[in-house]
Amino acid sequence: MTTRYAVQSFRQKGGALVADQPKSARSSEAAISMAERMSATRDGVIAFSQEIDLETDCYDEPVVLYRSGTLPQELTA
Repeated sequence: MTTRYAVQSFRQKGGALVADQPKSARSSEAAISMAERMSATRDGVIAFSQEIDLETDCYDEPVVLYRSGTLPQELTA
């Protein structure tokens, strides 16, 4: 198993919320730090970790590390 850390940011474009390219991080601390910095310039940001079994290509449910601003409804639950 390996752990993936990622940050996803969003921008308002017209009436829609548009996802930016996701960014990878090396640790939970790095993901949170990146998300905090990005929250100053983006409408919404979420950082998460996810366990992945590379041998079987199985993904555990993501664990939210940081959440800020306006996010798609499926990420706010």
